[in-house]
Amino acid sequence: MHRYANPARFLKIANAILPYSLWATVLLTAVGLYMALFNSPPDYQQGETVRIMYVHVPAAWMGLFCYIGLAVASFVALVWKHPLADIAAKASAPVGAVFTVICLVTGALWGKPMWGAWWVWDARLTSMLVLLFLYLGHMALVNAFDDPGRGAKAGAVLALVGAVNVPIIKFSVDWWNTLHQPAAVFRMDGPTIDTPILIPLLVMALAFKFYYLTVLLWAMRGEIAAAKLRSARLAEVHAGAT
Repeated sequence: MHRYANPARFLKIANAILPYSLWATVLLTAVGLYMALFNSPPDYQQGETVRIMYVHVPAAWMGLFCYIGLAVASFVALVWKHPLADIAAKASAPVGAVFTVICLVTGALWGKPMWGAWWVWDARLTSMLVLLFLYLGHMALVNAFDDPGRGAKAGAVLALVGAVNVPIIKFSVDWWNTLHQPAAVFRMDGPTIDTPILIPLLVMALAFKFYYLTVLLWAMRGEIAAAKLRSARLAEVHAGAT
């Protein structure tokens, strides 16, 4: 992995990947939404309301996926001092926070007609709200110090401590009585969802993952450029002082 720690090498790879990830995001999103709106049948109980699932569920998966990426990057930054790991962690947090907000908002829109309430203190909902607070806390800590290194270290520690919330979210429906149904896609005995519903759901999930990759690479390029600018300004200040 250290051979990719060089920013110039990383930028070369990122620039090569970005056009493909961007087009994959656009095409998969268009195909997934078309299938979700026109090819997928309405639910026999929920009717057309079930179509919220095609955004809500992939957004929930991505909220967890981005946090796992954030925690892994934080671990690498703390243990191996990988130069780009802190940048990857900082870039992952806002994306994960946005997906988590989408999950909570669409969950409320779905929950109102199904449960009769916008919000309940369900174990899954509460742990997802905690996940949002962890993302916001990470972003606040990273930007709370004048020294970027201290902020990155503080954010990395929070990210690793908060990683305990990921299995709580995943297994909350098994450990406690909740309003959420148990897992229906990622099961040892295979998915229990019909194919016309499962395929657009997976297409949307893949679209969201390419979106994450695209935004992550864009954000990391921006952070590298900002770091170079800061270094150049510091060099000018030191040159002027001498």
